[in-house]
Amino acid sequence: MQDLITRHDWSLAEIKDLFSLPFITLLYQALMVRQKYFPADRLQISSLINIKTGACPEDCAYCAQSGHYKTRVNSKEFLSVEEVVTQAKKIKDMGARRCCMAAAWRSPPEKNFSQVLAMIREVKKLGLETCMSLGLLNIQQAELLKEAGLDYYNHNLDSSRNYYQKIISTRTYDERLGTLENLRKVGIKICCGGIIGMGESLEDRIELLHQLAIFPEHPHSVPINYLIPMPGTPLADIKPIDSLDFVRVIAVARILMPHSFVRLSAGRERMTDELQILCFCAGVNSIFCGDKILTVKNSSLEKDYNLLQRLGINC
Repeated sequence: MQDLITRHDWSLAEIKDLFSLPFITLLYQALMVRQKYFPADRLQISSLINIKTGACPEDCAYCAQSGHYKTRVNSKEFLSVEEVVTQAKKIKDMGARRCCMAAAWRSPPEKNFSQVLAMIREVKKLGLETCMSLGLLNIQQAELLKEAGLDYYNHNLDSSRNYYQKIISTRTYDERLGTLENLRKVGIKICCGGIIGMGESLEDRIELLHQLAIFPEHPHSVPINYLIPMPGTPLADIKPIDSLDFVRVIAVARILMPHSFVRLSAGRERMTDELQILCFCAGVNSIFCGDKILTVKNSSLEKDYNLLQRLGINC
């Protein structure tokens, strides 16, 4: 088994070799890494509040909130601070420790930014960790979020640099990397991962994980989303990927970033219990709970806790 010292110099060839391992061997290596750095009986629970829904100016080919496509998502105005606090209290009651707040923006408008800062401060008063996903940030916005007490910021790379160009045209890969750099400069912890099953190749998955693994500091959380094709989007009719290919991505992410929380995000509602268990064995130690993840149906809380209880996992 590989040395478990945290590395930031992984090569593409090394990552390709991990993907080439026999499935059981890869799973075993990933499980050993998880066991070394995280308790086997603990799982981090996060939940998500959509603070502004739909009419997004971006053209992400997977997203039902994009204003470029005719989807079933109805646009909703920016929530008030009071509405967010009410939802955050429910999140805390169901056992989540982190409250993530997301808005369908290219970047946060100045007119709404003071409310965003107020949401952070009020949710933290409840004893919850706070995370925001607001799109692109400049350094001044990042500094203000830090001053308000924001713990984490989610900004996914989605895919490899090459494949990214095929699914998004309204913002560049370098703009995403720039936002991540601004967050690092001010000391906000980063949640950054991608989406699997958008038609990308194995090489694209390798390149995505390579980019995450060579950051000067690995993302605190690495969300791995299993694409749910949304009606009305360009990826609506895409063929689902093989489940074991998805588990391989989880396992390699765990080995490359041993101290990071690897999170099962969108797509769990379509996963069997057995597939989720394989993901836990491959290194997942965090999930999103709640009826929805943004506009996508999620596994029910009752079903989640039933599964975790059967596995002897605490939250």
